[in-house]
Amino acid sequence: MSQPLRLGIAGLGTVGTGVVKILRQKSVLLAERAGRAIEISAVSARTRDKDRGVSLASYAWEDDPVALATRDDVDVFVELMGGSDGPAKAAVEAALKAGKDVVTANKAMLAHHGQALAELAESTGAVLRFEAAVAGGIPVIKALTEGLAGNEIERVMGVMNGTCNYILTRMEDGGLSYDEAFAEADGLGFLEADPQLDVGGIDAGHKLSLLSSIAFGTQVAFSAVELEGIGSVTIEDIRQAADMGFRIKLLGVARMTGRGLEQSMAPCLVPANSPLGQLQGGTNMVVIEGDQVGQIVMRGAGAGEGPTASAVMGDVMDIARGLRVSTFGRPAGALKPAVPAMVSTPAPYYLRTALADKPGALAKVATALGEAGVSINRMRQYDHTNDSAPVLIVTHRTTRAALDQALAGMEATGVMMSSPVALRIEEV
Repeated sequence: MSQPLRLGIAGLGTVGTGVVKILRQKSVLLAERAGRAIEISAVSARTRDKDRGVSLASYAWEDDPVALATRDDVDVFVELMGGSDGPAKAAVEAALKAGKDVVTANKAMLAHHGQALAELAESTGAVLRFEAAVAGGIPVIKALTEGLAGNEIERVMGVMNGTCNYILTRMEDGGLSYDEAFAEADGLGFLEADPQLDVGGIDAGHKLSLLSSIAFGTQVAFSAVELEGIGSVTIEDIRQAADMGFRIKLLGVARMTGRGLEQSMAPCLVPANSPLGQLQGGTNMVVIEGDQVGQIVMRGAGAGEGPTASAVMGDVMDIARGLRVSTFGRPAGALKPAVPAMVSTPAPYYLRTALADKPGALAKVATALGEAGVSINRMRQYDHTNDSAPVLIVTHRTTRAALDQALAGMEATGVMMSSPVALRIEEV
């Protein structure tokens, strides 16, 4: 049998501890599947004495992750510390410069520095793998780089933040306000230390930018992702969307158009009976559309010790077997700078507003929409409250530019009691 593959693991939080457990509990199975033993040589973390529920006594300890990354007895550096810069980036760079393979779950680091790190890896003959950085236990990176490599990818979309999906699901199921569902998620420990990373769409935007790079052969362009969080979604939106046969999801969508690369992470409506519409709780789902396979749907746990550690081990196993794949599925030098394009692919839209309760108000809104070239598909008026009349409109397919013109026209009518809420309806 070949020499053991020796790992250095930096970061012993939930995921790092999960990786250690898998390696300790399944050593024989892993060796049989990889054709060689996989061992831990050394580890590193902020605190040495913390009780992690698994013994680390047999591993060397390094206080400095950079020192760990460059040890002679480490073949693969496993980075599970997190953070777009700082010690994580410094240690990964040190490992790659030393020609060591790297496995990471660090989506933020790759979203901001992926191109430079991919180029560094190729310059030293190292491999940089990151399955665990996107959608937890769902093997979406492997699917795009390997299983679907014979396809031109037409669209990538998905629910990529379990916390946001949990909040939106609880709003619908429990009749909770956004603030109530947010507080519940926080109490369960679902939110990042900076909650805006979750509810602001930033975490999911990082993931979408990585998938876009692989799918469309572009350099990672996180700064070009149009971000909108879920904080403006109300229980009224949840209920009225459901009444019209839709559910609201924080949905990432990327597609290449003649104008450039569209990337958005924003609340969208999806048909309630679609796979995305039926996704509940903290689960993730990624939908990939290729010219040869059509639509592929992958669903699974998007976070947690087991699922994310499983993804880390998938990368480790590929390295142990000798599989060498470019970071983003093709040589870094072949990745083209992304030409960002505002999302303008035509789609239906959901509009919610409140009109003054007086004759002709609805006609004025319909006229403003028509003058902008926006056609009404369905419209419902709900019970009046005080002097206002809540109105819900679903348009036919239109561009965002035409919709914005219509919204401006609606505001100018003088019958609007509140600014309209506009959400894209993504056709699945």
